[in-house]
Amino acid sequence: MKLSRSEQKRRIKQVEKLVEELAVLPAGLLRELPVDDEVQALFQEVASLKGGSRKRQIKYITKLLRDAPTEELYAFLQKRKGTELQKKKQFHEVEYLRDILIEEVLAARRAAKTEHVDLTEDWSSKVVKDIAKELPSVDRHELQRLAFFFAMSRNKQHSREIFRLLQAAQEREVMTQKFAVYNVFC
Repeated sequence: MKLSRSEQKRRIKQVEKLVEELAVLPAGLLRELPVDDEVQALFQEVASLKGGSRKRQIKYITKLLRDAPTEELYAFLQKRKGTELQKKKQFHEVEYLRDILIEEVLAARRAAKTEHVDLTEDWSSKVVKDIAKELPSVDRHELQRLAFFFAMSRNKQHSREIFRLLQAAQEREVMTQKFAVYNVFC
């Protein structure tokens, strides 16, 4: 899925919040960060900075980490600090998936209207296929059906149901990953 510029900015802002949370950790914990030596040294430098120079350094570290996988850093921070950042990130990802699905179904409905054709429950959705790649346990048919109902009625209840369905699939995915990691260590 191609991210909009707004979504790219939101995700970079999430990484920046992660970097800010990590930057306030004690030096001993910073040495344990699951990052390369260059980024670790930059985190060590942030501790002694104040004001604008600190903000610039945090933005620079964010730039270095924005394309890198951050799951390990979220897990590290959650283990050390019990932060809610990872949960917020997952919440925003589900919101984003719901929003692009709704945008797609509304565009499909507009296209069907201009062609004087009825949109049906089994309409073809590229976004649902992309979501299914990301969240394999999601019920694709139910997603399409709920999106169709939302497009036809604009009832927010259908939007909420889409969100719940996506959130449940995401939670199953997280639990599957945790279970896999647990089995590796046992």
